[in-house]
Amino acid sequence: MPQLSVVIITFNEEKNIARCLESVLGIADDIVVLDSFSTDTTESICKKYNVNFISHKWEGYSGSKNFANSQAKYDWVLSLDADEAPSEELKKSILKAKEGSELKTYKFHRLTNYCGSWIKHCGWYPDTKIRIFDRRITKWAGIIHEKLVIDSKQEPTLLHGDCLHYSYYTKEQHLLQVEKFSTLAAQNLFEKGKKASLIQMYLSPVVKFISDYFIKLGFLDGSAGVTICKISARHSYLKYKKLRDLYS
Repeated sequence: MPQLSVVIITFNEEKNIARCLESVLGIADDIVVLDSFSTDTTESICKKYNVNFISHKWEGYSGSKNFANSQAKYDWVLSLDADEAPSEELKKSILKAKEGSELKTYKFHRLTNYCGSWIKHCGWYPDTKIRIFDRRITKWAGIIHEKLVIDSKQEPTLLHGDCLHYSYYTKEQHLLQVEKFSTLAAQNLFEKGKKASLIQMYLSPVVKFISDYFIKLGFLDGSAGVTICKISARHSYLKYKKLRDLYS
């Protein structure tokens, strides 16, 4: 049976990490947790489990994940964020895949929990991710919303079941993340020489809200859908405002 390493990066994830680790105990042959010097109880929680816990300086999302993959015991890797956990159906699918003579590149859907509500629309689902791969031919790339670059023409196989994503516990937490990510996005655009007009800055959030709330049926997610669509629109506005500020 092929063996699988589960790789997780952490920083102050005491609310999430135990759930994540518990969820992979039956499918992992090796667990690596790469921690960027957490100041909460993340480390002590991890050390209650049979994991390879490594403290390492933050190298950005892609850099840290690539380094974490290099510390795995096996070449086939399941990459998870600390706030994620495979559903029971997904775990069964992974175990079934491991029963074969060799693993493939796999993807699966991600279902997000937002402040206690499961979000099925707003452009947040199915949010399909490639997360099981051969690290020898795969690298993470990108500053934010990092993506996998795979040196293979083989199409990833879709596994049944969802990866449960416990994203935000409060609206305030979401707003703080938007501040962070919009700054990174603006800096990334600035470094590429991109510019934003006043029309783009003010029109893009309107287009984003209409797209997520009406076209992508965010209204079906109730009050959580309204909040998500408003904050997503704010992210679009802040990204371009901060980009313009970099040129001032």
